[in-house]
Amino acid sequence: MDADLFRRAWGNFATGVSLVTTVEGDGKVHGMTANGIASISLDPMLAMVCVGHSANTYPIIERTRKFGINILSDLQKDIGDYYARPDDRRDGSISPNFTLTVSGVPFLEDSLSSMACHVVNAHVEGDHTVFIGAVKEIHLGEGNPLLFFKSDWFTLSG
Repeated sequence: MDADLFRRAWGNFATGVSLVTTVEGDGKVHGMTANGIASISLDPMLAMVCVGHSANTYPIIERTRKFGINILSDLQKDIGDYYARPDDRRDGSISPNFTLTVSGVPFLEDSLSSMACHVVNAHVEGDHTVFIGAVKEIHLGEGNPLLFFKSDWFTLSG
């Protein structure tokens, strides 16, 4: 048993793709591609995101206690790919548009869904923290989902 085997086993689980967004102290939007998200509760409305401790997003969410979950459409593969890269490999080749909510959470324009969350609990588990957020604002868009399976991008059409 090793980490690569574990990663490949989970690669067999097809998921949707999201961009988790935060705002740095200087007002710059920061994001990371993630599929470790889920709805937790309807009453109250809670959602979760799992963030690795080595991710640059981790200390920002830890400090601000806010994050956005933006569910990507099949037309946003370039955004998913870009934000899946480490920060030092992001070359500014894309410039997605973000809108800030009233509470300052960035929503990615043209996402299938966007949710602004305020952290109500955090659980450190292994090399990740599971942030539980109360959903404060929701925006719905249109389109088809971007999917991730066996370390590759897919759409409903293939």
